[in-house]
Amino acid sequence: MSGKPQYDEAAVIAAAIDVFWRHGYATASINDLTEATGLSRSSLYQRFGDKDGLFRDALAVYTERVLRRMSAARADSARASVAAILREFLPTPAASRRPAGCLLSRSTAELLDLAAAGKTTTLAGVARQREIFADLLRAGVANGEVAPGTDVDAFAWYYLGVLQAVLNLPQAGASGEALGNIIDVAMSAWPDADKRG
Repeated sequence: MSGKPQYDEAAVIAAAIDVFWRHGYATASINDLTEATGLSRSSLYQRFGDKDGLFRDALAVYTERVLRRMSAARADSARASVAAILREFLPTPAASRRPAGCLLSRSTAELLDLAAAGKTTTLAGVARQREIFADLLRAGVANGEVAPGTDVDAFAWYYLGVLQAVLNLPQAGASGEALGNIIDVAMSAWPDADKRG
């Protein structure tokens, strides 16, 4: 015996992501997780410690996937890059096969139910999303595209909020067209150096 797990850990994590994304942390049961992952209870506890450990690992993988997608959606200016990130997450037929919304925002709504390490993982993931927007805004200030004195922190939160609306409002009935219009309105607020000058 090599001591290595006799299962595909990436597939286990992907299945756990799906459970937590669809049901939320509090509602997801160990039975749900063992059924979805194919792990026995003993294997789950041996590898991940408990439900909290599996949640942290699943959320960490999900967060890296989202951050890669955000980082890949770049254009030739800070403004165009922010717009590209927001449009990258508009609903598509392929996206309809995934659970609705965003696991990070769902987890943020469940902070009271999370163990301390789960809270830390959730908040760190959201902070890293916001930092992508902040970095683009800071780059815009440095190259003269964004007005000097712009409140970068406020605008980073603002565009993160728009991203969360794009991800979550389809559940409330917002169409792709409506979400695209929201993005257009959000980008009209861009702190353009020429506009403020």
